[in-house]
Amino acid sequence: MSHTILFTSESVTEGHPDKLCDQVSDAVLDACLAQDPYSKVACETASKTGLVMIFGEITTKAVIDYQKVVRDAVKKIGFDDSAKGFDYKTCNVLVAIEQQSPDIAQGVHVGRDNDDMGAGDQGHMFGYATNETPELMPLTHFLACQLVLKLQELRHNNTLSWLRPDAKTQVSIEYEKKGGFLTPKRVHTIVISTQHDEVVTNEVIRSELKEKVIKAVIPAHLLDDNTIYHLNPSGKFCIGGPMGDGGLTGRKIIIDTYGGWGAHGGGAFSGKDPSKVDRSGAYAARWIAKSVVSSGLAARALVQVSYAIGVAKPLSVHVDTYGTNKEGVTDEQILACVLKNFDLRPGVLTRELNLRRPIYSKTASGGHFGRSDADFSWEHPKKLVL
Repeated sequence: MSHTILFTSESVTEGHPDKLCDQVSDAVLDACLAQDPYSKVACETASKTGLVMIFGEITTKAVIDYQKVVRDAVKKIGFDDSAKGFDYKTCNVLVAIEQQSPDIAQGVHVGRDNDDMGAGDQGHMFGYATNETPELMPLTHFLACQLVLKLQELRHNNTLSWLRPDAKTQVSIEYEKKGGFLTPKRVHTIVISTQHDEVVTNEVIRSELKEKVIKAVIPAHLLDDNTIYHLNPSGKFCIGGPMGDGGLTGRKIIIDTYGGWGAHGGGAFSGKDPSKVDRSGAYAARWIAKSVVSSGLAARALVQVSYAIGVAKPLSVHVDTYGTNKEGVTDEQILACVLKNFDLRPGVLTRELNLRRPIYSKTASGGHFGRSDADFSWEHPKKLVL
């Protein structure tokens, strides 16, 4: 028996204050890894009007000009003039970085083989995959993120010169649900709220968002005469970025992952080196879930892994296919196949996924999953055979 459901996911652009902080934290991480791949980094960022503060614990052989790293990250986003509410040239940059606690270091990696490195903390992480898109991502989340990427593209290439860095998108889709199987039928509602200059009119904003952003991203067969559009519904959005709202690293963890589908263990990614299983464990869980679905073992898969600080092997691994498993195949068989094909020790994951590279800045906007970038090694599934 099937029935219809509505599900919604949102995303934000690189100029959103929380996303600015994610990008700064990952820019610091990349700067460390570029010089010292074994850097231990836990870098948080906070931002408000005219201010970026980085704080946390970093142990590295790298020599980092934190002022330059932070300002370059803000410049790349596009906050380069006080008229936009933030300027990389004049903002105040505060640095409160200490070294990693020796208590953590001795329990996790000191004196241990790289492959047998312990987890950097306890926690549980989730990965999700679904066959509703070629990228094996939820369509609501994928489209919300694609709208964000299109807004950024049209701003950077000056096609829409009135755009400013801060924006949010939201997509609601009508699904046919039959048991655990989901079939997207149509886009029900699209919301875009974007920062803009003082000159452009709401009529121009709404027209160009619809013609140059929405129609360029959303497949035409998913739009119909009943699709609802809320385009800059507040009527004015000139004040954005950190001037409009304070920003913090790790406050957009659902946007970073699956848009509310699946599950989330609560740990953020940005600013953390791969010894932190909040990041490497979540990347591994996505790798597994995508491998299960791409191998045809299920239409949807949720994977959970859990760890204890200082312990290399995961405490638990769980697979749930929502009843969409291939006929004649059980979740228990899929789990056994996963355990045979994946070594989930953090050190091994770091090596197999090549996670000591300075690749993280580009993960910090547009989503960590479902991207075609070759550096996103966790997006290259294994072929699983029972």
